[in-house]
Amino acid sequence: MDLESKLSEIGKNLRSSLIRELLKYASVPGSISFGGGVPDPETFPRHELAEIAKEVIEKDYKYTLQYNTTEGDDELAKQMVKLLEKAYGITGIERENLLFTTGSQQALDLIARIFLDKDSICIAEFPVYLGAASAFRINFPKFETIPLQDDGMDVDYLEKKLKELDEKGLVNQVKFIYTVPNFHNPAGVTMSLEKRKRLIELAEKYDILILEDDPYGMLRFEGENLPSLYKLAGPDRVVLLNTFSKILTPGLRLGIIIGRADIVRKATLAKQAADLCSPSLNQRIAARYLERYDLFEQLKPGIELYRKKKNTMIKALEENFSDIPGAKWVNPQGGLFVWMTLPEGFDTMDMFEIAKEKKIYYIPGQAFTVDDSVSTSMRLSFCLPPEEKIIEGVKRLKEVVVEYGKKKGLI
Repeated sequence: MDLESKLSEIGKNLRSSLIRELLKYASVPGSISFGGGVPDPETFPRHELAEIAKEVIEKDYKYTLQYNTTEGDDELAKQMVKLLEKAYGITGIERENLLFTTGSQQALDLIARIFLDKDSICIAEFPVYLGAASAFRINFPKFETIPLQDDGMDVDYLEKKLKELDEKGLVNQVKFIYTVPNFHNPAGVTMSLEKRKRLIELAEKYDILILEDDPYGMLRFEGENLPSLYKLAGPDRVVLLNTFSKILTPGLRLGIIIGRADIVRKATLAKQAADLCSPSLNQRIAARYLERYDLFEQLKPGIELYRKKKNTMIKALEENFSDIPGAKWVNPQGGLFVWMTLPEGFDTMDMFEIAKEKKIYYIPGQAFTVDDSVSTSMRLSFCLPPEEKIIEGVKRLKEVVVEYGKKKGLI
């Protein structure tokens, strides 16, 4: 059978994750990987979760081992309402405003299903989180990308772009503006309060939804907490996506959509068609954990661990790359990533071949474009390697950059 002739347009459009493909090399003995954005397993509360899992399987088995409702566990919803108020100052959340998903990736997929099609325009930051771009791309929308600056999205550029679309009669085709305002993946930057307010003003002016993705907001090492876009604008303007993957454990595969009841209802219907429901067991484990433990206290050791690792990476970059004119990097206030940019002429995808030889792995900036364009940047994740590996890894990375730069006549 000729498979290609049988595939749908979506089937033909599917592509593997560049990150997943590149990370296959990270298992090579002696390698050091700055690639995956996976949490350090030592931050997982494994003993507490093990006790809870045993208890809810034995005592709540009629619920935890059974099919669930599509909306998810009501017990987890109660705890989520409390968490949203404590973490973001968000109040007034009702059950109808919450939908639990199988990781935040499914949340992105469901939003794409209910909003995007071939006539749609999707506005996203550049560089863009690869998982979001993959979820959105399946439905063939047109992307408009807005450059990131040190304090978040270039809202002046956004305003200009929206004005152009409005003049062309296309602004109604803009379905949402996608943003990761806190410790951006991959760029590491945080959107300033001033820009958050301006983004909301522009969204109000042109009647556009904001899709706020905040997987890292509770992982702040320094600086002051800023109000979420959802807190500032409310559910009529913002849909907030969140996840337990970075603050509890990714193995539970728990994400959440927080938004207007009618939007959440549409996403619920899309989820019914996708997987019926997310696992009852995982949700009840998370519910009991939040009920019994102060998540913010539990996060403190992990945050301190990531802060030390981040500082170690920044110091190593300063020591190794200060002699390369034009090399620069973002020093994030939280999250899991450092975004590094090399001088003009470098191609970090092409350079990856040398990195493989030296067994040091990163994610080329090309992975975070919507058109696979050449990039001089790379994402470096500091969350998984121990500090001594971070130091050694940056030294290897310097060797890679110097070898590539000499080979191409760039340094």
